[in-house]
Amino acid sequence: MFSESLPIRQTIAAIAMSVTMLVVVVELVRKRKLREEYSFLWVGTALLLLVMAFWNDVLVWFQRLLGAEAPASALWFGAIVFLMLVALQFSIRISKIAFREKAMAQRVALLEKDIDDLKKQLGTREKISGPSDSPARQPKSDAAGER
Repeated sequence: MFSESLPIRQTIAAIAMSVTMLVVVVELVRKRKLREEYSFLWVGTALLLLVMAFWNDVLVWFQRLLGAEAPASALWFGAIVFLMLVALQFSIRISKIAFREKAMAQRVALLEKDIDDLKKQLGTREKISGPSDSPARQPKSDAAGER
């Protein structure tokens, strides 16, 4: 009923995939396109895949635990569950960011209202200069008048 090991092609594919994943994750972290906190998840996944590819006993245990017909079915099930958990984690983080963004927008609106109120209290219509209005940000001209 149960197959006791992965076929050689599937073993080679699993090893190639996990090594490729490790290289890509390290490169993304090195280029600062992936944060270290997320890299641990992907490195752990690649290492688990390597362990299952080299030591079929772990995969066979997982296959029997699930009651799967083949080791590849157990791997697919594990991959689907893993991706669902990653999607849930990112949904939670996106929700937190959306709540923070709303709170910041509300704070900015209140600060702008306070600035307008202060302008009215001071009786001036003068514009309060922001970062883009500072002289240091203005382009410098050379002796000919143009750059």
